[in-house]
Formats: sequence, C-alpha cells, structure tokens
Amino acid sequence: MILTVTLNTALDITYRVPSLRPHASHRVSDVTERPGGKGVNVARVLAALGHEVTVTGFAGGATGRILRDRLTEVPGVLDALVPVAGTTRRTIAVVDERSGGTTQLNEPGPAVTHAEWSAFQEAYEGLLASASAVALCGSLPPGVPVGAYAGLTRTARAAGVPVLLDTSGAALRRGVAGRPDVLKPNAEELAELTGFHEPLRATQDARRRGAGAVVASLGPQGVLAVTAQGHWRAAPPADLRGNPTGAGDSLVAGLLSGLVEQLPWPDRLARAVALSAATVLSPVAGEFDRAAYGDLLDRVAVTAEANAA
Repeated sequence: MILTVTLNTALDITYRVPSLRPHASHRVSDVTERPGGKGVNVARVLAALGHEVTVTGFAGGATGRILRDRLTEVPGVLDALVPVAGTTRRTIAVVDERSGGTTQLNEPGPAVTHAEWSAFQEAYEGLLASASAVALCGSLPPGVPVGAYAGLTRTARAAGVPVLLDTSGAALRRGVAGRPDVLKPNAEELAELTGFHEPLRATQDARRRGAGAVVASLGPQGVLAVTAQGHWRAAPPADLRGNPTGAGDSLVAGLLSGLVEQLPWPDRLARAVALSAATVLSPVAGEFDRAAYGDLLDRVAVTAEANAA
C-alpha cells in the first residue's frame, strides 16, 4: 500500500468558460467537482496505474463530507482522513476555452487544533505499518506546526518507509531537514529554497540540504533529477497547451510508483514526465489522458548529465 498525506485537502471545482474576461459576467459551459489537494490527486493517479493507495490528512464540514463521498467513487483509493471541526477548503479552476489558460483560486484551509494534530499523528504512525512508501504533499493548514513535514518524514524513515516530499515555502525549508528520500520542488520553489536560479546548481544545493534525491519540475522543459546514482534531464516531446492543474501531482505519482516498483531512475523520470504531460492534455483538473500517456511514454527524452557535484 502507498500512503499519501494531504493535510490541506480540498474539493476541486473546475469551471469552463468560452473566454475569461476581467470585470465581466460569464456563462459557465461545464462544471466538474473532484476530491482534491495534492496528495489526493497523487492517489488518484497511483490507483489508475494499478496501485493500492490510502489517503490521509484532514477533512471537515460540509465540503469535507462531499470530498469523502466523492472518494468512495475512486477505485483503489482507501479513505483514512482524520475529521476536524473546521470546514475543508475549495479550489476553483477557471479554464478559458479560447486561450486554453487556467486561473486558479484557492481558499484557506480549516484551523487545526492541537488535539486534532495529535490524533492525526497517531493515525499516521498506524498507517505506516502497512505502507511501502509515503508522499507528503501540499500546504499546511492553520494550526499545524511549520516543521510538521520534517517530523512526519523522520517518523516514516524510522519505520523503514521511504518518503517523497512535495511542498513549498517554510514547510519546504523545514521539511528538507527531515531528510526525505525524494524532494520534488518546482523551479520557483527550488529558487526560493536555495537562492539559486540556475536549475542544476539549485538542484544540487537542495540535495546537499538533506534530500536523498531531488527532482526539480521545470514546467514545459520537463524535469532535472540529481540522485546518488547520477543525474538526468527528462522532457516531453513538445510544448503542450492545456490545463496544467494537477500536472505536478501526476509527476509525483510517476516518481512514487517507480520507487515502489524499483525502476531505474531513467524509467521513473520517463513515466513521471509522460504522466505530467498527459495531465496537461486532460480537460479535467487532477486527471490524465490515458491514451496520450501511452503515446508520450515512448517519446519522452531522458538524457544523462555529467559531473553532478
């Protein structure tokens, strides 16, 4: 079983409009709702790849009830969310059908009490007993300590469970000190963490801070990976237009499934980039185009880089 942690779950709502114009009224052509938050999106993709997945984190209020109801509709995903008194947030993605661009609106999460955080930690330790890997994903809701991911990483590693960390800001700066097996920042998060904007230098610096491997997401340019076994670049065959919502989560799912299946790094990266690109091509946030994925997997270019410092 693969465990994904989403402390700040969300109900993802996608609106499609013919053309998005500021200060104007819009007629929505299509609306979809999905259980969301980064780790939930990761779990959905992992399940589609054939893995058994358990999701944990927090859920509460009317939105949390809808989210949990929708999770029961996802084959292969087990709900182990911890209840909170506050209300789970919503995220709104507005897709402009004319340009293909997406505007994202993210609500704040519920305030988590000390007792709720303690209950989660106890549940998390129990879930680790049957986990083959864990993904710690996304932002921290109010009330959760900024060093939460460092502590959760150490707990998993003490249980012999490899950890992938995908977060940002202070949670990333503190989380890397827990020594996750894989760190997955995007270019902006990587620059904020290290102070370097050149991708290779920044990725190497991030690994020196404690991660076993760093896979930097570079948007349309694919990924740069620096690991103990070497370092590689992997890129999709061409720039893709579409909805990028969830593309990073699909990337994480590819990396995590490759870790559990013990694939060589080049194969992990090819899978991750193909899944990410196929998500951009999907009309719904958090989903990937399965036909496109099969085609893209054979066309992702993975090249070795020389002399990682």
